[in-house]
Amino acid sequence: MTRSRRCLINPEEITRRLTEARSATLGTLDHTGRPHLVPIVFAYRDGRLYTAVDRKPKSTLRLKRLRNIEANSNVSVLLDHYDDDWTRLWWIRIDGEARVIDSGPAFQEGLALLTRKYQPYGAQPPPGPVIEIRVETIRAWSAT
Repeated sequence: MTRSRRCLINPEEITRRLTEARSATLGTLDHTGRPHLVPIVFAYRDGRLYTAVDRKPKSTLRLKRLRNIEANSNVSVLLDHYDDDWTRLWWIRIDGEARVIDSGPAFQEGLALLTRKYQPYGAQPPPGPVIEIRVETIRAWSAT
């Protein structure tokens, strides 16, 4: 049996990847404890990660992820990079506490960060609400 070696990513590299990454997966828990995963776009700054309900077609703006966060604020966000060259694989998992915000400074900051990062939001900013995640722990791995 071959043992895999644990390759951690240094904090500066984690911050760079969090800033540059274009998408991630948000994990929440519903009222029964079942996991709910959705792809998100996000912005990261100073230990906070922001994502918002945008204008893409949805059956409602009162999304399950919002209801889940209101019932249980513990969330995880996973960023990962796949490559057929397995020496280039990496992932970052953020665990934190989320809140749904509809107005105020954190709402405005989240929208501003998202609008600067994603060109489509420049023409049509998300109506919100914004999810703000206070990062509590970061786990990261890289193949090299």
